[in-house]
This record gives sequence, C-alpha cells and structure tokens, in this order.
Amino acid sequence: MEPTTLQEAVVFFSDPVNCREWIVPRRWPDGVTCPRCGGKSVNFLEKYNRWQCGTRHASRQFTVKTGTIFEDSPLGIDKWLMAMWQVVNDRNGISSYEVSRMIGVSQKSTWFMDHRIRHALNRGSFEKMLGGEGKFVEADETFVGGRAINMHKKVRIRRMQGKRGGADAGGKTIVMGILERGGEVRTKVLSNRKKPAVQAELRKHVQAGSAIFTDELQSYHDLSDYQHEVINHAAEYVKGNVHTNGMENFWSLVKRALKGTYISVEPFHLFRYPDEQMYRYNNRKDENGEKISDFERFDRAVRQIVGKRLTWDALTGQEAV
Repeated sequence: MEPTTLQEAVVFFSDPVNCREWIVPRRWPDGVTCPRCGGKSVNFLEKYNRWQCGTRHASRQFTVKTGTIFEDSPLGIDKWLMAMWQVVNDRNGISSYEVSRMIGVSQKSTWFMDHRIRHALNRGSFEKMLGGEGKFVEADETFVGGRAINMHKKVRIRRMQGKRGGADAGGKTIVMGILERGGEVRTKVLSNRKKPAVQAELRKHVQAGSAIFTDELQSYHDLSDYQHEVINHAAEYVKGNVHTNGMENFWSLVKRALKGTYISVEPFHLFRYPDEQMYRYNNRKDENGEKISDFERFDRAVRQIVGKRLTWDALTGQEAV
C-alpha cells in the first residue's frame, strides 16, 4: 500500500526494499535498463542490492541512485525521499536546518540535498503556453533582496550603482514571472528589465496572438504580435479581465518563503527558490482541475530525478552547471 501522508511515508520508506521497489517502476517504466549503455540484459544482485549489466563495459554495476540526483550520496534513499516529500509539499518551503533535525544528518548535507532536489524539480525546457481564445496570460516582475534602509551606506551605494540588479532595481535581483490563468507559471531571474530582456522571455514562453496583461512598464510596449493590454497600477488594479493579480499572488508565495523560511539567499542561488515554488504551484491541480494530494505531487517529483546530476562544485560555483 502506497503512503498518503508524511507519517505513512516515514514508515513505508524505512524499509530499503520498499524504497527500491517503489522507485524502480517510476524510473524504469518499461523495465530496468543499464544507465550507462542502455542495455536491457541486466541481473539483480540481491546480496549487494544492485544490478549488473550483461554487456561488458566499465562500471557494469549500478543502483537506483545511479544517474539521478542521488548519485554518489552516502545517505540512504529513505532520507532522500523524506527530504523530497517535505520540499515539494511544504507551501512556504522548509529550511535545511529543519530538514536536518528531522532526518538526522548535518545541516550542510541537507542544504546540498535541498538544492539537488530543487534541481530535479526544474524541467529545464518548457513548451509554450497555449494562449488563444479564452486564455489570458499575465506578465510581471518583482525585486528580491534586502531593504536599502537596512544596508550599510557603502553596500547600498555599491548595489545602487549596478553591482546587483542595477539602479533600476534598487540594488535588488530582478525576477520575471509569466502566468497563464488556470494554467502554469514560469519564472526567470533577469540581469535587467529592459525591453530586449523582458520581451525575449515573453516570446520564449507565450504563443503569438495570445492575450497578455501587464503593468505600465515601458519594456512591455510594442508587443504587436500579442493582444496586449495594460493596467495602470497608479489608478487601478483591476479593469474587467485586465489585471496581474494572479502573478501578484504567486509573488506573495515566493516572498513569504524567502522572508519567512529561507531568510538570506545569495543572488547566485536565487533562481532555485522560485523554481521550487513554481513546481508546487504548477502541480497543485491535475488535468481536470482537481486538487492533487501530497503523495501525487511527490510521485511526480520522483519521476524527474533521472539525468539531473548536480555536484557540489557546480552548486558552489567552482565549475559550470
């Protein structure tokens, strides 16, 4: 019986056999294959809890961790799955310190685990939003960072001069969001919010001819290939169907997590946190509009663990991701 709550998941995944047998059909729906050569001729070595490829090549033996975000981790699958359950289901996010206390490993290890999980949640590439008749798309941007009034004068001046986000962003980091009402949201950290950067991101995700609603930012002007309407927030926040309240709601979720849970986030890692919130938002309902359970959201996340290796050097900027 599959777990439906965190308590049931703790009990179920405490058995290594349950962990392996539960992950296998999600990783290999068509049968176990060698992650290195793709061969289907594999034998399970029960004594060592791993498989061996029948084709002779280097590193013939492999486990469910091989080729996933779990690879080369000394931690058991049970701890990984518990950490993943919490990351994908906690609406306001969960800090590495809290995960550390819950699963009994160091905070440094859980910080690394959490970022590897966030890396798995990012699908990498997205299909364009549908748009069209009856579809509305909202675009907006927000600034993330400390309040200027709380900064040391030298730090404030440096950031205002463009060291982080530029003077236009008040020294903060710019994050752009695009949301299809009733559908999914996309986020992207931008170096600036000038017209080339903003409109390139719109055209990457939104089909031409779609109805797009934005605020009065000049960078959104001249979107002639879209049905573009503007809401002037200096005068009103809603004008019929024209508003960006959906994106504002999403930003409130992101900032609640950043301010209340994660507290201090380096700009270098910032994009991973909206990605985490984006996954939870995009997986809150199924194709029929029905609310999905914590288990279903967790199940979808586990199916995305393959081929998304993130090393410590890549995470900390010592090598390219």
